Amino acid sequence: MQEAIKYRSSESWRVKLKRKAIIKEIVLQCLLIFLGITFLLPFLWMISTSLKSNEQIFKFPPVWIPNPVMWSNYSKALQYFPFFRFLGNTLYITTFNVIAAILAPSFVAYGFSRIKWPGRDILFLILLSTMMIPSQVTMIPVFVMFKKMGWVGTFKPLIVPAFFGGGAFSIFLMRQFFMTIPQELVDAAKVDGCSHLYIYWRIMMPLSKPAIATLGVFAFIGSWRDFLGPLIYLQDERQYTLAIGLRYFLTQYGAEWAYLMAASAVVSLPMVVAFFLAQKTFIQGITFTGIKG
Repeated sequence: MQEAIKYRSSESWRVKLKRKAIIKEIVLQCLLIFLGITFLLPFLWMISTSLKSNEQIFKFPPVWIPNPVMWSNYSKALQYFPFFRFLGNTLYITTFNVIAAILAPSFVAYGFSRIKWPGRDILFLILLSTMMIPSQVTMIPVFVMFKKMGWVGTFKPLIVPAFFGGGAFSIFLMRQFFMTIPQELVDAAKVDGCSHLYIYWRIMMPLSKPAIATLGVFAFIGSWRDFLGPLIYLQDERQYTLAIGLRYFLTQYGAEWAYLMAASAVVSLPMVVAFFLAQKTFIQGITFTGIKG
Protein backbone atom coordinates (compact mmCIF):
# COMPACT_ATOMS: atom_id res chain seq x y z
CA MET A 1 0.00 0.00 0.00
CA GLN A 2 2.77 2.40 0.95
CA GLU A 3 4.70 1.51 -2.21
CA ALA A 4 1.63 2.31 -4.31
CA ILE A 5 1.26 5.67 -2.60
CA LYS A 6 4.95 6.47 -3.15
CA TYR A 7 4.67 5.47 -6.82
CA ARG A 8 1.65 7.72 -7.32
CA SER A 9 3.32 10.65 -5.58
CA SER A 10 6.46 10.24 -7.71
CA GLU A 11 4.35 10.05 -10.87
CA SER A 12 2.42 13.18 -9.94
CA TRP A 13 5.74 14.93 -9.22
CA ARG A 14 7.06 13.96 -12.64
CA VAL A 15 3.88 15.23 -14.28
CA LYS A 16 4.23 18.55 -12.47
CA LEU A 17 7.88 18.89 -13.51
CA LYS A 18 7.00 18.08 -17.12
CA ARG A 19 4.13 20.57 -17.04
CA LYS A 20 6.40 23.29 -15.63
CA ALA A 21 9.00 22.57 -18.33
CA ILE A 22 6.35 22.85 -21.06
CA ILE A 23 5.01 26.11 -19.64
CA LYS A 24 8.54 27.49 -19.37
CA GLU A 25 9.27 26.55 -22.98
CA ILE A 26 6.03 28.16 -24.20
CA VAL A 27 6.75 31.38 -22.30
CA LEU A 28 10.31 31.45 -23.67
CA GLN A 29 9.15 30.90 -27.26
CA CYS A 30 6.50 33.61 -26.91
CA LEU A 31 9.13 36.02 -25.57
CA LEU A 32 11.49 35.24 -28.45
CA ILE A 33 8.68 35.72 -30.99
CA PHE A 34 7.77 39.06 -29.40
CA LEU A 35 11.39 40.25 -29.44
CA GLY A 36 11.81 39.05 -33.03
CA ILE A 37 8.74 40.99 -34.17
CA THR A 38 9.93 44.06 -32.24
CA PHE A 39 13.32 44.04 -33.99
CA LEU A 40 11.65 43.43 -37.35
CA LEU A 41 9.25 46.38 -37.07
CA PRO A 42 11.69 49.04 -38.40
CA PHE A 43 12.57 46.84 -41.38
CA LEU A 44 8.88 46.11 -42.09
CA TRP A 45 8.07 49.83 -41.82
CA MET A 46 10.84 50.60 -44.32
CA ILE A 47 9.42 48.09 -46.80
CA SER A 48 5.89 49.39 -46.24
CA THR A 49 6.92 53.02 -46.72
CA SER A 50 8.86 52.17 -49.89
CA LEU A 51 5.61 50.99 -51.50
CA LYS A 52 3.45 53.98 -50.53
CA SER A 53 2.49 57.20 -52.23
CA ASN A 54 3.40 60.51 -50.58
CA GLU A 55 -0.16 60.92 -49.31
CA GLN A 56 -0.13 57.57 -47.53
CA ILE A 57 3.24 58.17 -45.87
CA PHE A 58 1.95 61.06 -43.72
CA LYS A 59 -1.43 59.60 -42.86
CA PHE A 60 -2.41 59.27 -39.21
CA PRO A 61 -2.97 56.69 -37.88
CA PRO A 62 -0.15 55.10 -39.89
CA VAL A 63 -1.01 52.82 -42.81
CA TRP A 64 0.93 49.55 -42.73
CA ILE A 65 -0.45 47.97 -45.91
CA PRO A 66 -0.09 50.31 -48.92
CA ASN A 67 -3.10 50.74 -51.16
CA PRO A 68 -2.31 50.98 -54.01
CA VAL A 69 1.13 49.34 -53.96
CA MET A 70 3.64 51.65 -55.68
CA TRP A 71 6.17 49.22 -57.17
CA SER A 72 7.36 52.03 -59.43
CA ASN A 73 9.05 53.66 -56.42
CA TYR A 74 11.92 51.17 -56.75
CA SER A 75 12.66 51.86 -60.39
CA LYS A 76 12.39 55.62 -59.85
CA ALA A 77 14.63 55.43 -56.78
CA LEU A 78 17.40 53.67 -58.72
CA GLN A 79 17.18 56.33 -61.42
CA TYR A 80 17.26 59.16 -58.87
CA PHE A 81 21.03 58.78 -58.36
CA PRO A 82 23.86 56.89 -60.16
CA PHE A 83 23.06 53.62 -58.38
CA PHE A 84 25.17 51.25 -60.45
CA ARG A 85 28.28 53.44 -60.30
CA PHE A 86 27.97 53.68 -56.51
CA LEU A 87 27.29 49.94 -56.39
CA GLY A 88 30.52 49.24 -58.27
CA ASN A 89 32.50 51.44 -55.88
CA THR A 90 30.93 49.74 -52.86
CA LEU A 91 31.64 46.26 -54.21
CA TYR A 92 35.24 47.22 -54.99
CA ILE A 93 35.90 48.45 -51.45
CA THR A 94 33.93 45.65 -49.77
CA THR A 95 35.66 42.87 -51.72
CA PHE A 96 39.13 43.99 -50.64
CA ASN A 97 37.98 44.51 -47.05
CA VAL A 98 36.52 41.00 -46.83
CA ILE A 99 39.73 39.47 -48.22
CA ALA A 100 41.81 41.51 -45.77
CA ALA A 101 39.51 40.64 -42.87
CA ILE A 102 40.12 36.93 -43.48
CA LEU A 103 43.86 36.92 -44.23
CA ALA A 104 45.36 39.59 -41.99
CA PRO A 105 43.78 38.76 -38.58
CA SER A 106 44.21 35.01 -39.07
CA PHE A 107 47.91 35.43 -39.93
CA VAL A 108 48.54 37.58 -36.84
CA ALA A 109 46.39 35.32 -34.66
CA TYR A 110 48.45 32.29 -35.66
CA GLY A 111 51.55 33.99 -34.29
CA PHE A 112 49.78 34.75 -31.01
CA SER A 113 48.35 31.25 -30.61
CA ARG A 114 50.89 28.75 -32.02
CA ILE A 115 54.32 30.41 -31.96
CA LYS A 116 56.09 31.02 -28.67
CA TRP A 117 58.24 34.15 -28.53
CA PRO A 118 59.32 36.56 -25.77
CA GLY A 119 56.67 39.10 -24.76
CA ARG A 120 53.89 37.42 -26.74
CA ASP A 121 51.26 37.47 -23.99
CA ILE A 122 52.09 41.02 -22.89
CA LEU A 123 51.85 42.29 -26.47
CA PHE A 124 48.54 40.48 -26.87
CA LEU A 125 47.17 42.24 -23.77
CA ILE A 126 48.34 45.58 -25.16
CA LEU A 127 46.59 44.74 -28.43
CA LEU A 128 43.33 43.98 -26.59
CA SER A 129 43.60 47.23 -24.64
CA THR A 130 43.38 49.16 -27.92
CA MET A 131 39.76 48.06 -28.19
CA MET A 132 38.98 50.55 -25.40
CA ILE A 133 40.19 53.50 -27.51
CA PRO A 134 37.25 55.19 -29.31
CA SER A 135 37.69 55.60 -33.05
CA GLN A 136 36.92 59.33 -32.69
CA VAL A 137 40.19 59.78 -30.75
CA THR A 138 42.34 58.58 -33.67
CA MET A 139 40.20 60.00 -36.47
CA ILE A 140 42.04 63.32 -36.89
CA PRO A 141 45.62 61.95 -36.56
CA VAL A 142 44.84 59.19 -39.06
CA PHE A 143 43.33 61.71 -41.49
CA VAL A 144 46.41 63.95 -41.20
CA MET A 145 48.66 60.95 -41.85
CA PHE A 146 46.72 59.92 -44.97
CA LYS A 147 46.62 63.54 -46.11
CA LYS A 148 50.41 63.77 -45.98
CA MET A 149 50.69 60.47 -47.83
CA GLY A 150 48.46 61.85 -50.60
CA TRP A 151 45.80 59.19 -50.12
CA VAL A 152 42.84 61.49 -49.44
CA GLY A 153 40.54 61.43 -52.45
CA THR A 154 41.34 57.79 -53.22
CA PHE A 155 40.09 54.38 -52.08
CA LYS A 156 43.39 53.56 -50.33
CA PRO A 157 42.43 54.80 -46.81
CA LEU A 158 39.35 52.57 -46.97
CA ILE A 159 41.22 49.45 -48.13
CA VAL A 160 44.91 49.39 -47.21
CA PRO A 161 44.59 49.64 -43.37
CA ALA A 162 42.49 46.45 -43.35
CA PHE A 163 45.52 44.46 -44.56
CA PHE A 164 47.57 45.46 -41.48
CA GLY A 165 46.07 43.23 -38.80
CA GLY A 166 42.38 43.81 -39.40
CA GLY A 167 41.65 45.16 -35.92
CA ALA A 168 42.07 43.89 -32.36
CA PHE A 169 38.68 42.20 -32.20
CA SER A 170 39.26 40.19 -35.37
CA ILE A 171 42.67 39.05 -34.14
CA PHE A 172 41.17 38.09 -30.78
CA LEU A 173 38.37 36.13 -32.48
CA MET A 174 40.76 34.13 -34.67
CA ARG A 175 43.25 33.58 -31.86
CA GLN A 176 40.54 32.15 -29.60
CA PHE A 177 39.38 29.83 -32.37
CA PHE A 178 42.92 28.66 -33.14
CA MET A 179 43.31 27.79 -29.46
CA THR A 180 40.44 25.28 -29.77
CA ILE A 181 42.33 23.29 -32.46
CA PRO A 182 44.34 20.43 -30.86
CA GLN A 183 48.03 21.14 -30.50
CA GLU A 184 48.73 17.52 -31.54
CA LEU A 185 47.87 18.39 -35.15
CA VAL A 186 50.47 21.14 -35.19
CA ASP A 187 53.07 18.93 -33.50
CA ALA A 188 52.47 16.12 -35.99
CA ALA A 189 52.89 18.55 -38.89
CA LYS A 190 56.18 19.83 -37.39
CA VAL A 191 57.45 16.24 -37.09
CA ASP A 192 56.70 15.78 -40.79
CA GLY A 193 58.84 18.82 -41.55
CA CYS A 194 56.06 21.34 -42.26
CA SER A 195 56.81 25.03 -41.85
CA HIS A 196 54.64 27.44 -39.88
CA LEU A 197 53.37 28.95 -43.12
CA TYR A 198 52.29 25.51 -44.36
CA ILE A 199 50.62 24.70 -41.02
CA TYR A 200 48.79 28.01 -41.07
CA TRP A 201 47.49 27.69 -44.63
CA ARG A 202 46.87 23.95 -45.00
CA ILE A 203 45.84 22.94 -41.46
CA MET A 204 44.62 25.90 -39.39
CA MET A 205 42.69 27.78 -42.06
CA PRO A 206 40.64 24.80 -43.38
CA LEU A 207 39.66 23.94 -39.79
CA SER A 208 38.63 27.54 -39.04
CA LYS A 209 35.76 27.93 -41.51
CA PRO A 210 33.22 29.03 -38.84
CA ALA A 211 35.53 31.79 -37.59
CA ILE A 212 36.40 32.80 -41.16
CA ALA A 213 32.70 33.05 -42.02
CA THR A 214 32.15 35.18 -38.92
CA LEU A 215 34.92 37.59 -39.88
CA GLY A 216 33.69 37.67 -43.46
CA VAL A 217 30.14 38.59 -42.44
CA PHE A 218 31.36 41.26 -40.02
CA ALA A 219 33.69 42.75 -42.64
CA PHE A 220 31.06 42.67 -45.38
CA ILE A 221 28.39 44.36 -43.28
CA GLY A 222 30.81 46.90 -41.81
CA SER A 223 32.27 47.89 -45.18
CA TRP A 224 28.95 47.81 -47.06
CA ARG A 225 27.18 50.18 -44.68
CA ASP A 226 30.19 52.36 -43.82
CA PHE A 227 29.22 56.01 -44.13
CA LEU A 228 31.80 57.96 -42.13
CA GLY A 229 34.91 56.57 -43.86
CA PRO A 230 33.85 57.38 -47.45
CA LEU A 231 32.46 60.72 -46.28
CA ILE A 232 35.85 61.74 -44.85
CA TYR A 233 38.21 60.43 -47.52
CA LEU A 234 36.28 60.53 -50.82
CA GLN A 235 36.00 63.91 -52.54
CA ASP A 236 34.90 63.04 -56.07
CA GLU A 237 31.21 62.15 -56.51
CA ARG A 238 32.19 59.45 -58.98
CA GLN A 239 33.90 57.61 -56.10
CA TYR A 240 30.94 57.69 -53.72
CA THR A 241 29.51 54.52 -52.20
CA LEU A 242 25.87 53.54 -51.74
CA ALA A 243 25.83 54.71 -48.13
CA ILE A 244 26.73 58.25 -49.23
CA GLY A 245 24.47 57.99 -52.28
CA LEU A 246 21.40 57.78 -50.05
CA ARG A 247 22.00 61.45 -49.18
CA TYR A 248 20.83 62.33 -52.69
CA PHE A 249 17.25 61.88 -51.51
CA LEU A 250 17.62 64.62 -48.88
CA THR A 251 17.15 68.09 -50.33
CA GLN A 252 16.76 71.57 -48.90
CA TYR A 253 13.02 71.30 -49.49
CA GLY A 254 12.54 68.01 -47.67
CA ALA A 255 13.06 64.37 -48.53
CA GLU A 256 11.68 61.92 -51.06
CA TRP A 257 10.78 59.44 -48.32
CA ALA A 258 9.24 56.76 -50.55
CA TYR A 259 12.26 56.73 -52.87
CA LEU A 260 14.65 56.89 -49.91
CA MET A 261 13.03 53.86 -48.27
CA ALA A 262 13.03 51.97 -51.58
CA ALA A 263 16.75 52.67 -52.11
CA SER A 264 17.49 51.79 -48.46
CA ALA A 265 15.68 48.46 -48.90
CA VAL A 266 17.77 47.64 -51.98
CA VAL A 267 21.00 48.63 -50.19
CA SER A 268 20.07 46.58 -47.10
CA LEU A 269 19.18 43.44 -49.06
CA PRO A 270 22.78 42.16 -49.63
CA MET A 271 23.52 42.40 -45.88
CA VAL A 272 20.42 40.36 -45.02
CA VAL A 273 21.25 37.75 -47.67
CA ALA A 274 24.89 37.50 -46.51
CA PHE A 275 23.83 36.90 -42.92
CA PHE A 276 21.29 34.20 -43.77
CA LEU A 277 23.66 32.38 -46.13
CA ALA A 278 26.39 32.24 -43.47
CA GLN A 279 24.07 31.99 -40.45
CA LYS A 280 25.03 28.44 -39.41
CA THR A 281 28.80 28.88 -39.61
CA PHE A 282 28.48 32.40 -38.21
CA ILE A 283 26.84 31.11 -35.01
CA GLN A 284 29.41 28.31 -34.74
CA GLY A 285 32.25 30.81 -35.00
CA ILE A 286 30.81 32.98 -32.25
CA THR A 287 30.20 29.92 -30.03
CA PHE A 288 33.57 28.19 -30.43
CA THR A 289 35.75 31.27 -29.88
CA GLY A 290 35.07 31.35 -26.16
CA ILE A 291 35.72 27.64 -25.44
CA LYS A 292 39.42 27.92 -24.66
CA GLY A 293 41.43 30.87 -23.40
